[in-house]
Amino acid sequence: MIFRPLKLDGAFLIEPERLIDDRGFFARTWCKREFEDRGLNNSIAQCNLGFNKHRGTLRGMHYQVAPHTEAKLVRCTMGAIYDVIIDLRKKSSTYTEWLAVELTAENRKMLYIPENLAHGYQTLTDNTEVFYQVSEFYDPEYERGLRWDDPIIEIKWPEETPVLISIKDRNWPDFFYES
Repeated sequence: MIFRPLKLDGAFLIEPERLIDDRGFFARTWCKREFEDRGLNNSIAQCNLGFNKHRGTLRGMHYQVAPHTEAKLVRCTMGAIYDVIIDLRKKSSTYTEWLAVELTAENRKMLYIPENLAHGYQTLTDNTEVFYQVSEFYDPEYERGLRWDDPIIEIKWPEETPVLISIKDRNWPDFFYES
C-alpha cells in the first residue's frame, strides 16, 4: 500500500499497490503491520457499508468523543464520493481546517481518518456504496456531529444544497470555535 500524508496531521490517502498480470491485478487494502509501523490505529471493531441511491446525498459530519473516539478507513466500492474530514483536535496546528478527497470505485483509493476528526461525504453518482472499517464500536451516547454547512468551517461541497440529507444530519449544531 502507498500511504500519502495529507495536510491534516495523521490523515492519509492510501492507494493499493497493484500486482498486475494477464488476469488483472491483486492488491492489499489492509495490513495491520503497515498501519502499526506508521503509528496509525490498526484496531478494527466493526465494518460499515453505506448505500446511497441518489447523487448529491450527504452524510455527515460525524464523530465520536472519548472514551469512544474512532479512527476510520473509508473506501468507495461503487460510484464516487466527495469525502470530507475536519480537524477537531484543539491542540492541532490545523484545528478547524477541512480537506476533501474524491474516492471512487475506479481509483480504489482509501482515506485514513485519525481520531477526533469529523467525517462526512457527498455522493457524486447514483447508486454509490461506501465501505469503512472503524476502530471503535458505535455508541450513540458518544456520537456527535456538526452542520454540513457550518459558517465557520465553510466546506465547499460539489452540490451546495444536498439532494438528500437525514433530519439528524441537517440538525447538528453549528461548530463553536474554541481557541
